[in-house]
Amino acid sequence: MRIIYMGTPAFAVPPLERLVAAGHDIVAVYSQPPRPAGRGKALRPSPVQAQAEALGLPVHVPVSLKDAAAQAAFAAHGADVAVVAAYGLILPRAILYAPKRGCLNIHASLLPRWRGAAPIQRAILAGDTLTGVTIMDMEAGLDTGPMRAKHVTPIETKTAGELTAELAEAGARLMAEVLEDIEAFPTVPQPSEGVTYAAKIDKAEAKLDFTADAHAVERQIRAFNPAPGAYFSYRGERMRVHAANVETRNGTPGMMLDDSLLIGCGSGSIRPTLIQRAGKAAMSAGELLRGFTMAAGTHVDD
Repeated sequence: MRIIYMGTPAFAVPPLERLVAAGHDIVAVYSQPPRPAGRGKALRPSPVQAQAEALGLPVHVPVSLKDAAAQAAFAAHGADVAVVAAYGLILPRAILYAPKRGCLNIHASLLPRWRGAAPIQRAILAGDTLTGVTIMDMEAGLDTGPMRAKHVTPIETKTAGELTAELAEAGARLMAEVLEDIEAFPTVPQPSEGVTYAAKIDKAEAKLDFTADAHAVERQIRAFNPAPGAYFSYRGERMRVHAANVETRNGTPGMMLDDSLLIGCGSGSIRPTLIQRAGKAAMSAGELLRGFTMAAGTHVDD
């Protein structure tokens, strides 16, 4: 098929690679423009742009698709379908319906649950046991289009990073199956029950809330790993927590309950197992405490 591919982050790279390997004609790749990154703030292409260029595919990075010229250029590709995966721009109606079969989206949730920008993190934060990917036909509403296929996976103790990688591969396989015989995957309307919205993650949410239940705190750690990174402050220094275990001991929220980094929560407690001081590499709690004292009875900063 003649395909326009639209995606930006690492999540959208495996589907692009899968479609190329399947022999589809990728007539254009659309991605978000390069952004400043690193200490020097040099412009860095998105993961999708970088991989598309490595594959020798034509790449377009418009700031917007709202103007008539951009829409005409998009339609001129004469695509059979556009495949969209975490592109990052709202698609105007002129874009949605330009390809012969419209736009198909790989969405990282079991729709209609977690429509919106951050479905993986929100599913972890909410304590969902299952998540997955949905292939859907796009329409003007936010992730409201009819569905063609789903893949379900358990969340278990996975971090957002681990789940993102897993769902990217699952979405790639599922989209390839749908495009191999699209008539075998008829659309099904989304049910009106069970709709939830996955709001964009605010960096302020990454500060650990020790007044919450210990299981909620542990989910916060996994949901924000690798980014933006869950943390607490101790004596003015930010401590980023990459992983932690939940324990049943109760104590004052935010207090060190022993000399081995057991921190009280609203109910139960957590013990960070992988932690990172500012400007240093991540290390085990034991490694941290060999050169940094966090004594029982002291508190994290407010």
